[in-house]
Amino acid sequence: MPSSSKTIIHPNEWEKRLHEVDVSKADLNRLVMDYLVIEGYKSAAEEFSQEADIAPPVDFENIESRMTIREALQRGDVEDAVTRINELNPDLLDTNDALSFHLQQQKLIELIRQGRIVDAITFAQSELAERGQKSNEFLAELERTMTLLAFGNLGPSTPTAISDLLSPAQRLKTAGEVNSAILESSSQGKEVKLVGLLKLMGWGEAMLEQHADFPKLGSTTI
Repeated sequence: MPSSSKTIIHPNEWEKRLHEVDVSKADLNRLVMDYLVIEGYKSAAEEFSQEADIAPPVDFENIESRMTIREALQRGDVEDAVTRINELNPDLLDTNDALSFHLQQQKLIELIRQGRIVDAITFAQSELAERGQKSNEFLAELERTMTLLAFGNLGPSTPTAISDLLSPAQRLKTAGEVNSAILESSSQGKEVKLVGLLKLMGWGEAMLEQHADFPKLGSTTI
């Protein structure tokens, strides 16, 4: 039952208020374009640009390059991804220590996944050890990755924090970080604006709920 201390907004009145909000078609088109660009749907972005007569915030080739890099990381080809990142933005890895470290960490994970243990140890010593000495965060990540060597064949007893490194989600995490860094370096938002609006709407509903009973998103009755 609604609280007597709250204002009650009935569904019909709520619907009426929603329809009174003026949202321009141009604003909606920009939201759609933003989603297509950030998520990397190049062909769809090109078609939508022509149909809606709206200019994309970045060059379409930038979208394709980002997606090619993401695909390389998702199949575990870190070297190809790094080469393409440097071709797209030669300064990105030199100015982003965290991104550079996580790419090298991903390469170490791939070496371990392939069973190239000697190569993995050599790579960790030559490329990651010095970074670990300069950052406690990097050192903890390096130690966690090297722990993979101690478990050999992963099983039910392997801690999730360790086994997760070999999961597809780890590759996706690294690819997402790269994608965000490239977008940010291009002065493009790294999060889809529609996602931000949904978060804002959730916050607004929570604030309004303190003072009123009203139809929530997806509901038809109070």
